Amino acid sequence: MSARNTDLHRKLSPGKAFFGLSLGVVTLYSLWPLLWQLLTSLKPEAELTTLPPLLPARWTWEHYRIVFAQSPFPRLVLNSALVASLSTILTLLVGATAGMALSQVRIPARKPILALVLSVSMFPPIAIVSPLYILIRALGLRDTPWALILLHTTFSLPLAIWILTNFFDKIPREIYAAAQVDGCSPLQALIHAVLPLAAPGVFTAAIFVFIYSWNEFLFALTFSATARSRTVPVGIALFPGVQEVPWGDIAAATIVAIVPLLVLAALCQRRIVEGLTAGAVKG
Repeated sequence: MSARNTDLHRKLSPGKAFFGLSLGVVTLYSLWPLLWQLLTSLKPEAELTTLPPLLPARWTWEHYRIVFAQSPFPRLVLNSALVASLSTILTLLVGATAGMALSQVRIPARKPILALVLSVSMFPPIAIVSPLYILIRALGLRDTPWALILLHTTFSLPLAIWILTNFFDKIPREIYAAAQVDGCSPLQALIHAVLPLAAPGVFTAAIFVFIYSWNEFLFALTFSATARSRTVPVGIALFPGVQEVPWGDIAAATIVAIVPLLVLAALCQRRIVEGLTAGAVKG
């Protein structure tokens, strides 16, 4: 009986109770904006500007119906999915080959090259948007998804290369050499020998790139003129009219835009944790 009481005391120790309470407060604080948007998206129009009550007297899906049936929002979601997916694929293709070369192949000036790659991400987008606009217009890519795909790939490559190079560094070079002895080309060695061992890093880079591309706003606003190429963040920003701000519709569109990211994070949670914590504990 005394042993059970001791175990119960340990479980309910002040330190653990304080930690649990603090974790709950931080979690609620972080999720509150999302919960507020969800409540707003389910409130009738007449209750949007009245508080209390916090919960709506009558739940409604009207704002979601308006977003999907009376606006080009479905097209914007497809645009965002297309841009984010292709940007992620292109970034991983270029980033994996570059990371492979910097890690597994002995090349001179490795550190200066990595520093140069990182310097690309140091330029604030607002400072270079004007020359990029001239370039994109000259190439005839304005108001096309390819403008955003190329730009998102360019600006997400530094992070992807750094992540993948770090993971490739943890793979013994003997594996790469053994694959070549077995007759693999460098590309085949990357695909069949190196990438499977660096899967957590690949998933981590892919998630970060996809989220960046999905949420990116400045380039999407600058290089898109119609719903043909606009993405979700730009569409939500253009919801307000001249005379009124449709808060319920904006909240519904925001929830729809967040859901794919939540699903993606939930499905790849284990891989993301593996990728972020790899190398943190030495064996």
